[in-house]
Amino acid sequence: QGEKLSDALRISAYVFSRGVLTFTALVNSGSWFMQSITSGNFWQTAWLEFYDYMEGDEWTIFLIGAALVPALAFWGFNGILLVADVTGKPTFITRYRIQLGKNDPVDTKKLWKAIYTALGNQFFISFPMLVAMFYIMQWWDNTFSKELPTFQWFLVELSIFTVVEEILFYYTHRLVHHPVLYKHIHKKHHEWTAPIGVVSIYAHPIEHIVSNTLPVMTGPVIMGSHIVSISAWFSIALVTTSISHCGYHLPFLPSPEFHDFHHLKFNQCYGVLGVLDFLHGTDKVFRQTKAFERHKVLLGLTPLSESIPETPKKDE
Repeated sequence: QGEKLSDALRISAYVFSRGVLTFTALVNSGSWFMQSITSGNFWQTAWLEFYDYMEGDEWTIFLIGAALVPALAFWGFNGILLVADVTGKPTFITRYRIQLGKNDPVDTKKLWKAIYTALGNQFFISFPMLVAMFYIMQWWDNTFSKELPTFQWFLVELSIFTVVEEILFYYTHRLVHHPVLYKHIHKKHHEWTAPIGVVSIYAHPIEHIVSNTLPVMTGPVIMGSHIVSISAWFSIALVTTSISHCGYHLPFLPSPEFHDFHHLKFNQCYGVLGVLDFLHGTDKVFRQTKAFERHKVLLGLTPLSESIPETPKKDE
């Protein structure tokens, strides 16, 4: 068990550090560029100007940061993918489809059902939860501070948010796979055996509360995070889960093979990072497949389905 835990921790550190290094490089480059064309601390100055423009109205600031910005990130990213899902164009994107021949093109009736459900979950589930979160964050008395957290502290928070989400999502996800709960709750999400991005929040209302929203909200609530950190984290979480469900293994983006395999097989790959799956042995079948070999960041332009194709069946 000790060796298994050590291996799991190494995997976790590798996956997370790779993501953090990439994110840090991008943010630092962006910060350097913005500061090179402006005087003073660009982000701090921009925040103060926005705060003053909003006249310190904490509810409006929270609504924009915790609801509007993440929603725009989610629908902006998925809007691009939906064009490919519906039209099959541009073909250079559809070449990267994981489950070849599925959603080619996507069933329009099924798609609209998913969109309506996703919007309903955002308006009628996520928004009321954000209202409750707003009052909790006011109690912390740090969320609307005029001084932004340092980038180094944001990385610490991001690490904690990720660990909290991994733990809560893994166990709540396994819970809704219990036969009693699956039939009445989680089966809705698994109507899509070949998922697309918007399906990431296509779920029963109870599942959306327990598995989709609470794991993401809990970290910032525990940490009493600044609204800017919350906005960034919610946006990252929504785009990341969209990538995991998108059905395309695109160049330079995180691999969606892990969660796509879960939709294909149902009883494998319950988590986000895969650490708890490794510890609990819920990724054994996945590790014996070509999908596991393809579970990496694609750094070239050749689709991994072509460079690492499925092994032909003996009767073929």
